[in-house]
Formats: sequence, C-alpha cells, structure tokens
Amino acid sequence: MTFTVEQFEFFLMIMVRISAFIYTAPFFSIGSVPQRVKIGLSAVLSYLAFTLLPYEPLSYAGSLGFLIMAVMNAIAGFAMGFFANINTHILSFTGQIVDMQIGFSMATEYDPATRTTVSLTSNILNYAVILILLVTRLHYYIIEAVMDSFHVIPIAEAALRPEIYKLMLQFVIDFCVIGFRIALPVFAATLIANTVLAILAKVAPQMNMFVIGIQMKVLIGLAVLAVVTLRLDAISDAIFDEMYKMLRAVIPYLH
Repeated sequence: MTFTVEQFEFFLMIMVRISAFIYTAPFFSIGSVPQRVKIGLSAVLSYLAFTLLPYEPLSYAGSLGFLIMAVMNAIAGFAMGFFANINTHILSFTGQIVDMQIGFSMATEYDPATRTTVSLTSNILNYAVILILLVTRLHYYIIEAVMDSFHVIPIAEAALRPEIYKLMLQFVIDFCVIGFRIALPVFAATLIANTVLAILAKVAPQMNMFVIGIQMKVLIGLAVLAVVTLRLDAISDAIFDEMYKMLRAVIPYLH
C-alpha cells in the first residue's frame, strides 16, 4: 500500500475525530475499558473509514491552519460522543429519585465503570439498560453514526457554533422529564403510602408511624421496582430515542 503525505494528513484528521468520539461515547468511554483497547479501536475504525471514504484534498494555511482543523475535528467527535453519552446519566438521576423516596438514599456504592459513587437503584438500572442496549447492538449504531458524520460534516468544514448551548438547555429539560417519568410509579406509590400514613396518624395517634412508615415505604418501593423491571424494554427505548435525537440535533452545530 502506498500513500502520499496529503493522504496521511487526511487519515490523521479522521483518526482525531474518531478518537475523540471513542473517548466520550457510551460503552467505549467507561473507565473499565483499557486505554490500549480504546487506542486500538480508534486506529482500526480510522483505517476502515480511510479506506471507505473518498479522499478529499485538505486546504489549510500553514501549521496553525492544520492545528485548527485538527482541533475542530476533535471538538466534533467529542461533541457527538458527549451528547450521546449524557443520555445514560438519566438512569442515575432516576435511581437517585427512587432511592430518596423509598429510603435508600444513604446506601451508595462505588461504580468501577464510571469511577463515581452511585446509589443502588441507579447502578441496577444503569447496568440493566446498558445490557439491553448492547444485546440490541446499539454500539454498532454508535459506530455507524460517527462513520456517517464524515458525509454530513466534511473534515475541512468541521466547526463549532456558539448556539450549541440551546441544545444543552433542551437536553436538561428532557433529562428531567424522562427521569421523572421513569421514577413516576415509585413516586406515586410512596405518595399514596405517605397519605395513608398521615390518615392513620390522625386516626390512631398512639401508633408510631415513623417506624411503620420506613418499613412500609421500603416494601412498597421494592414491589413497584419489581414491576418496573418488567418494562425495562420501554425504558431502553426511551434512552435510545433520546440518544438518537441528540445525535441528530448536534450535527447542525458542528459545521
């Protein structure tokens, strides 16, 4: 195989974008994935993209122009991976709401994947949905998305528009709405339980509702969570739809 210096520069721009995407995208960016795996996957995907994409001569003004082009492609890959990855944090937000309602908010554990402290329900929902998304081959879709980005955002036209903050604000709204929707069954059940306890406290003031309420809320919360697990497919669809929406929405702000 022979190639020119111009083709090597074209390959480097492809590798910069894909590497930035791999280090921020869902599944691939978790802390438990070794650095060598990330580097090797980035190199392999870059080579495949280089062989499949039509060669386009790059025009830039000196070393500074080449550096700016590399930075813009890195930002493009980082933005696509970041906006796809933050959708998985909806489950952490949902788990924190659920644990706060049923009394597990103080029970936290260390997640080696994200290297952060998360609640019990957050960890369960996160790993369950990620497993479903992997079984449905979502990681193939993510790789396909970054490959297709070279057709929508040519290497020489990569940029970052300041209006991208509007997309982030819209995501914050969707983040809260989707998180509350997933946690709504547990929230509604505990609200009904608190109402019943308040009525009992007025009817029978000699009863210690604090002791009874803690056990009742835990049992009700766990029962509702068991029912919610039967609808993990719907939760996975909601996360996937939001991820697809964010990936499509971020493209116009990157060129």
